[in-house]
Amino acid sequence: MENDTLDEALVRLHGTGPEHDGWLSNHAPMATEALIRNGHADDVHRWIDAYRDRLDEAPRGIAPISAEGWRDPLGDPTRTGDWLGFFERETRSGPWRAVLATWWPRLLPGIAAGATHGVIRVGHAVRALLDRETPERVAELGQGLAYWAARWQPLAPAGHGAYPASDPRSALDAVPRVPDQRFGIRNRLAQLADLPTWPQAAGAVPGSDAAEDRLREIVAAAVRHHLRYGYGNPVMLVHAATAPAAVLRTLPALPPSLAGPSLAAAWAAAAAVTAAYSPTTPDPTARLEPASALDPAEVFDRAVVSGDAHAIKFADAAVEAWQAFGDPALLAASVHTTGLIGPAS
Repeated sequence: MENDTLDEALVRLHGTGPEHDGWLSNHAPMATEALIRNGHADDVHRWIDAYRDRLDEAPRGIAPISAEGWRDPLGDPTRTGDWLGFFERETRSGPWRAVLATWWPRLLPGIAAGATHGVIRVGHAVRALLDRETPERVAELGQGLAYWAARWQPLAPAGHGAYPASDPRSALDAVPRVPDQRFGIRNRLAQLADLPTWPQAAGAVPGSDAAEDRLREIVAAAVRHHLRYGYGNPVMLVHAATAPAAVLRTLPALPPSLAGPSLAAAWAAAAAVTAAYSPTTPDPTARLEPASALDPAEVFDRAVVSGDAHAIKFADAAVEAWQAFGDPALLAASVHTTGLIGPAS
């Protein structure tokens, strides 16, 4: 990412808040990074022009958060402005990798923050920083960490034990579904604690290879899962793939000791979103397009044409997974998901 388009975009977006219209996440920094990553730098400012009017200004703080007093305001959205100020100071006063290494294990237990958008925003920021370190990208990392801290939300605890290993695709299909899928994500995630099989499903992290390889497999499994189950709630189910993809993108910047906890949290997030938004039966109309008809650049182009940030970010994760595994079903899932989501409003 050698051009300056991302930094220009982040300057335009820096004064906007992490949410708008209540709980809706500000997707602009994430979608912008994904657009540039996939060869669409020329579309960035036009996309921001169409998106920016819906955004709110960054909230003001109430009282500064100290380095010693961070626990009480954790997960308090009324302190979002204070968290933005806190991480602006943190990222200016020390190396960004050190800030990330300190706060990642503190924030990881609350990976559900903002419907997982906290960790997703951090993942996009870290991927950009690993390409090139600039003040604008460091500031964006701080804003992502602040959003995660303000909306910090833990999941129902996973179990502990020698659970049987399985492949990620089978494991996702076997995740128990919450019984009431009528309301928002907080209502749905609250039901996990009442599911008898949730602790084992969340604790049995699939795969047996290194953490990075297992994360790639989980992302790919979630992308494929969307092809058959995305019809239930195509927008929200994309986070079963984009949340672990964000963790995968962040791993290279973290100390090796954090790989295991990161893998476990990413799997729990993917399983929780699957439990909350997957129907119990697959869509019988979902079909795999012929492999010869799919090209990764064209697949991402379709998402760009839709204009929808979720379609763009899901296509980004799907193309990365295709690059790792070469499975045409991953590209087909992106095309199918873009169609389900439809054009941005």
